[in-house]
This record gives sequence, C-alpha cells and structure tokens, in this order.
Amino acid sequence: MREDLVPRRAVPPGRGRDAGAKPGVARREQPRWSQRVTEESNALDLEAGVFTWDDPAAIARSLKMSADTSTRRRTTPFRSAMSMLNFYINRAGTQLPEDRRAVLERAKDELRALYRRR
Repeated sequence: MREDLVPRRAVPPGRGRDAGAKPGVARREQPRWSQRVTEESNALDLEAGVFTWDDPAAIARSLKMSADTSTRRRTTPFRSAMSMLNFYINRAGTQLPEDRRAVLERAKDELRALYRRR
C-alpha cells in the first residue's frame, strides 16, 4: 500500500502533549514538577536561605543537622542531605553562576567529610 494513501490518525482534542494546558498560555509558564517539589516537599526542614550562604562548611553543617534531626526522610541522613544539595544545583542549571556553583560543590566535599565518606 502506498504511504500517501494511508490515513493518518488525528490526535483527539485534549489528548496531545499539551493536554491540560490553558488555552493561549505557553507550556513553560505552568509550574514545573521541581517547583512543586521545592514548595511542597517536607523531607528536610532547611534553614532559610541555606543555599545562598558563602561558607561551604556552614552549608554542610546545616544540611547535616537538618538530615540528622528529620523524622520524615526515607533514606540515610547523608543521602538525604546530599540529594537536597544536588537537587538545588541541578534545578538551578545554567542559571547558577560559576562562583555560586563552586561554593555549593565545595559544600558537597564538606558534607562528605562530616559524614566521613571520603
């Protein structure tokens, strides 16, 4: 059978990739899953602005304290703290300035040292 004679299936309204999107609103204006996680997740109670601090050791100590005292985490304190730090770095993506990224990467090393994971 010739390909040009095969009928193409049309996607029914409301079933495509942007199903649920508001008419006239670009897809990226809707909240992303990472934003929802940041706003609603309560796995760790972090100190306000912890990822904006300039001292990597202070960031690591704060994350360790939060992870060690949390009763809602699902894994070890080290993994919870490191996951939260990685989540923040990954979510910022290319918008994270190099100097800020360097501080947070050093905080990872400090966190490993606090948990004796070198």
